[in-house]
Amino acid sequence: MWAAIRSRLFGAPPAANAPAGTEPGTGAPSAPAADPGAAEPGPFTDGILGRRIREATLTEVLDGLEVGLLQSDVALPVVEKIRADVAAELGTRRLRWGADAEGAIRGAFEQSVRGLLRGPPFDLVARIRAHHPRPFVILFVGVNGTGKTTTVAKLAHRLSQESLGVVLAAGDTFRAGAIEQLLVHGERLGIKVVRQGEGSDPAAVAFDSIAHARARGQDVVLIDTAGRQHTNQNLIEEAKKIRRVAKPDLTLFVGDALSGNDVVEQARFFQEALGVDGLILTKLDADAKGGAALSATFVTGRPILFVGVGQGYDDLRPFDPEWMVERLVADGRPA
Repeated sequence: MWAAIRSRLFGAPPAANAPAGTEPGTGAPSAPAADPGAAEPGPFTDGILGRRIREATLTEVLDGLEVGLLQSDVALPVVEKIRADVAAELGTRRLRWGADAEGAIRGAFEQSVRGLLRGPPFDLVARIRAHHPRPFVILFVGVNGTGKTTTVAKLAHRLSQESLGVVLAAGDTFRAGAIEQLLVHGERLGIKVVRQGEGSDPAAVAFDSIAHARARGQDVVLIDTAGRQHTNQNLIEEAKKIRRVAKPDLTLFVGDALSGNDVVEQARFFQEALGVDGLILTKLDADAKGGAALSATFVTGRPILFVGVGQGYDDLRPFDPEWMVERLVADGRPA
């Protein structure tokens, strides 16, 4: 993401005959040469011996930041929040002499992004182990084609490695292929899959799965569901019925990070229609822009709990905000 922002703010490197006494791309006065033997502090100073970014330059910076964020598929409410954060940081502080303007802007940007992504610690394994009575029930929702069934299998694998007893519920009864896909995963992982035939009531499958887990002392039930669009009211009502029957302890929205602003609108819809407790974003390893991660958690007010970074069972990882911040700012970072 920073590559797009940096290109918008700073453009190409300055020409050799660029006017002396200006910071490249900002129009701000350049600083005297820094003492090469001195320790490198941060870009800001709390003293009076520094320089402020001129108001016109700050406006130009903020406008460029806004365009760069929009080009990176960041939703407008998130863009406005980041812009306000950066304006507050840059507009009220002084740049020390010798500090580069890009470092200061990037630092303010990073600080805002951390605030957007940071949430309270979430330990799913600890929550499952502390839950009584068993089982702990997790419901997965989302649209078609986001990798929801595969994500269910990945989380099942992760939990089974923690010595937790897992039951899978094949709640996508609208497609025989989805039932077969989950059965294959269950066989590979050695995990029980509760299913009925194609076209059966998915709420009944959820009920049977929970009863099976309770009878056998299993720890957690993962309920797969059919992908549903907001335009299909029948499927939405079906999802509401599953929630009433299953009474999940956790409802997770699964979205494709490569969908850009589409996944943001999907997450918003499911939050409003069903209520979700957390987000799982798939294909985040291939998402060079990063706008979906920032936007989805902001517009829903729900944390990203896990991210998919590959096709293997081990490629579902707990979300680390610092890892995401590094991905967003690494492209285009000066050496």
